[in-house]
Amino acid sequence: MRILELWRYPIKSVGGERLATAEVSELGLDGDRSWGLVDNQTTMVLTARREPRLLHASATLVDGRPVTVTSDGRTLLDSDDYTEWLGTPVTLTPAGPDSGTYEAPLDAANDADWVSWQGAADAWHDSERARVSLVSTGSLGQWDARRFRSNIVLEGSGEDGLIGQEIAIGSVSLQINNGIERCVMVTRPQPGIERDLQVLKTINTDRGSRLCIGATITAPGQLSEGDLLAIVGQ
Repeated sequence: MRILELWRYPIKSVGGERLATAEVSELGLDGDRSWGLVDNQTTMVLTARREPRLLHASATLVDGRPVTVTSDGRTLLDSDDYTEWLGTPVTLTPAGPDSGTYEAPLDAANDADWVSWQGAADAWHDSERARVSLVSTGSLGQWDARRFRSNIVLEGSGEDGLIGQEIAIGSVSLQINNGIERCVMVTRPQPGIERDLQVLKTINTDRGSRLCIGATITAPGQLSEGDLLAIVGQ
């Protein structure tokens, strides 16, 4: 397998930017999920499960800060801009050592019975065990990779077989920890992608509710499109 696409998502749950090359630290791709939109009323980090409109915008990093463009052409730069867009008070917040609090439905297939949990520190990642996420074209099939917000799209197949192993790719080493459980977010529409409830039904039935794999960084470095993947020790 090799890297077909590299993606960075500067704001949690907001669309991101495709990169030709990315620097990788122990926190993941530099700038990935480095900002979040905190709901001023609940103090929780907004995700597209709670606020689907986040899927209708894309962010890029400019001088370390996100610049977001919505599907209706607005440019969002600060907390006031995001508050006006969403119609509810939010604060654009950089990730810090105190991990954020998130909400998710108990049942991944619907939005009933929400619970909260603590995410990873220093970046708005859902888990310390998934600082980088990967998926292959073989697993995606006809699905658009943007549904799943993976950092690395691999050309090839068989990434599930890497769980529990260490891989080298570019000048980076990754420990592959787990499959990533999917939720209703992957069914929702976004620019160029239609609503499709069958996506989650298929993942639940055929893949045990998991698509993409999560990894931690054992050796920081650089990734580029075209880099080949190798299993460490083989």
